[in-house]
Amino acid sequence: MPLLDRIQRGKTALPRRVMLYGTHGIGKSTFGSMAERPVFIQTEDGLANIECERFPLAASLGDVLAALSELYTGKHEYRTVVIDSLDWLERLIWADVCRDRDVNSIEDIGYAKGYAFAIDKWREVLAGLDALRTDRGMTVILIAHAKIEKFENPETEPYDRYSPRLHKLASALVQEWADEVLFATYKVHTRKVDENFGQKKHQGVGTGERIIRTTERPAHVAKNRLGLPEEFPLDYRIYAALARGEDAPALADTAPDAAAPAPEQGA
Repeated sequence: MPLLDRIQRGKTALPRRVMLYGTHGIGKSTFGSMAERPVFIQTEDGLANIECERFPLAASLGDVLAALSELYTGKHEYRTVVIDSLDWLERLIWADVCRDRDVNSIEDIGYAKGYAFAIDKWREVLAGLDALRTDRGMTVILIAHAKIEKFENPETEPYDRYSPRLHKLASALVQEWADEVLFATYKVHTRKVDENFGQKKHQGVGTGERIIRTTERPAHVAKNRLGLPEEFPLDYRIYAALARGEDAPALADTAPDAAAPAPEQGA
């Protein structure tokens, strides 16, 4: 058949690949637990206070790959796989690189090549997740902590911004792979307050409202391929409705406690 006769048209409705990162304890794992029939591959010990189904704590990259393989070949009814968290997965990947190269630290591999070797292992994980998505119809949620990095913008002076707490090569790879990169944070307002001698300063005021930001701004890394609102409450039900093209404000009004997920022990 000629290649031109095989051209595909229209949208392809595949499960989403979601990367959610944010500050410690804000509710990222809770977000994952609210997805459709989720199962966690845990690389850090932080799910004790969350009602969810999970594989035993992974002690090596091999344990993570074995869990992905079991989900691919085994009989189950899970619809979402959650890796919690990427930054602890990265430690397992680095340890695997060190075993391969017979060194004690990834820094012992000269010319920063250790981080390049790690990328091949990241690709192996992402390939396993892609197989679950395309062949088993599973949504993928990747959870990561946030860090503050100095961003060298060629158009401005350098400035600080939030980004996933991963090595820059791994972070770039995972962000490119994901359909959505979502930043979980607290809603903060500023107000002017008086100081001595009639001077004023801006003071941050927080209400405790937890939100997701979906679009990259100077303060944070983010992206989405769905035309999502720039921010909405940190609640998977709201994200899922938006991904289906439903009306977010109506859902936000009816979603119980949408802005305040239950506290969590880990991510």
